[in-house]
Amino acid sequence: MRPQGKALSDNDIDRMVDRTVLITGATDGLGRDLAVRLGAAGARLILHGRNPDRAAAVAAEVTAASGHVPLIILADLSRLAEVDRLADEIIARTARLDVLVNNAGTGGRSDGRRELSADGNELLWAVNHLAPYRLTRRLLPLLRTSAPARVVNVASAGQQEIDLDDPTPEHDYDVYTAYCRAKLAMIMATIEYAEELDGTGVTVNALHPATLMATTMVLESGVTPISTVAEGADATLRLICDPGLSRMAGRYFNGTRQSRPHAQADNPKARRRLLEISDTAVISAVGR
Repeated sequence: MRPQGKALSDNDIDRMVDRTVLITGATDGLGRDLAVRLGAAGARLILHGRNPDRAAAVAAEVTAASGHVPLIILADLSRLAEVDRLADEIIARTARLDVLVNNAGTGGRSDGRRELSADGNELLWAVNHLAPYRLTRRLLPLLRTSAPARVVNVASAGQQEIDLDDPTPEHDYDVYTAYCRAKLAMIMATIEYAEELDGTGVTVNALHPATLMATTMVLESGVTPISTVAEGADATLRLICDPGLSRMAGRYFNGTRQSRPHAQADNPKARRRLLEISDTAVISAVGR
């Protein structure tokens, strides 16, 4: 059962009127639900996706619910150059960014085989950790000038310790382990960003929205869903717009309840080493 906390109120969502929100992975599942609900509340949306037809369908749904036409930007987040292009387009096309929701992710190949991105990074590491890590870094100046602003990282309760000497090993590869390590990396980066941004008015938090939501990724894996997408959206929206969380940063939530991530996330030395590894991967791919 999903841990319970303070319930989301309609008044909280109504606070998003005219706030600019970027949602990655907005064409399906949790991202789509967030887009429709935030759009209906009057938020100005920037929707990221890969598939133009799906993106157009979500945009039409948002417009029907709100009357506002969202900005759509397509990008393949497995490629760090595409992450940079996404950031460049956002910076060029909007003067402010109130909320960044790093929601895009992948569960890996259906056959469980290890796959590399075009940059040579293990695919789950690339999409679930390196992409949101880089996108957040690129958009920090815009978030700072828009403060108070929030970054919400959609992580997972599935977390496993990362071997910082070999974070994405080739041997004895297991897709679930790779997923759990990437999501722990996302949480560790969340804590580091929160410390860096202390006092700027920009907060960064992470959450496990709900267990095995009825998303395409879960359904295609053959696993029986436990939670609805709406439950996960409720928990995520709370981090996006609850005024009671405006000063809270560097935290991990399981649903709506603050929780403890894997113990490795509490190790400052391990977090700093993770960022060094991540920066090296970014520089290798995009040169800066």
